[in-house]
Amino acid sequence: MDQTESKATGTRVLRYVICIILCFLSIIPFYILLINSTLKSSDILTGIKLVPGSQFITNFKGLLEGGAKTSGVNVLQAMLNSLIITVPATALQIYFGSLTAYAVTVYNFKAKNFAWGFIYAIMMIPQQVSIVGFIKICNLTHIYGSYLAMIIPAIAAPTTVYFMKQYMETGLSVEIVEAARIDGSGEIHTFNSIVLPLLKPAMATQAIFGFVASWNNLYTPSIILATERKKQTMPMYVQALKANDKSRDWGQIYCGLFTTVIPILVMYFFLSKYIIAGVALGGVKE
Repeated sequence: MDQTESKATGTRVLRYVICIILCFLSIIPFYILLINSTLKSSDILTGIKLVPGSQFITNFKGLLEGGAKTSGVNVLQAMLNSLIITVPATALQIYFGSLTAYAVTVYNFKAKNFAWGFIYAIMMIPQQVSIVGFIKICNLTHIYGSYLAMIIPAIAAPTTVYFMKQYMETGLSVEIVEAARIDGSGEIHTFNSIVLPLLKPAMATQAIFGFVASWNNLYTPSIILATERKKQTMPMYVQALKANDKSRDWGQIYCGLFTTVIPILVMYFFLSKYIIAGVALGGVKE
């Protein structure tokens, strides 16, 4: 009995050690990012520092006055531009992704297997492959250079559809939907009033993933908003600071990166309690 308890204690200690190491590896990049945002550019170039400096306010003021370096946009305007794109894009992605997954899960129709296979196929196509066609569509619809070109395509999110469908197969009872139909509830009302509240864990999880992906997106905005410098997002803003080799200030760059991370951390802390439940149920395979 003592030997069994000793093995259990050793296993528990090993687990704690592994968790501590993983936590350390996860936190140290953010810590270095924060430290570098408080240092001078010359200090950053000399190597990794673990003690914070006193230049954070100076670096942040440089970001506010950095319009000349980034075609007239400061850090607050860039952050607002990112929020204008990210918030509605995330909301549309979650709602319509859930709606599509609901249709594929609840309804039986002839093209159901084909539709699900098509969604699978779309998941495997890289964004870079379709960018030329996407630009042509934006030109034809006169939304090239506008925020709409970043927001509307978020409706088509096959990864979100896949995740939500897997969640519904374990976390949604079809009998509830059938009971609502018997009571005279319409399909849209049933989805909005009955189904969506049951999907909160999965929706919160996908909201975090969608928010991070949209917020950190540099490739598409750099192409669609290339001629609209006043509309550049936070990743474009930081990239512009790095590209300015004549007056490149690494303290300001790291301060900009730290500012970019703040909304992601806020989003995570608000919705993190749903992550474990959402991933545990939504990750069940067919």
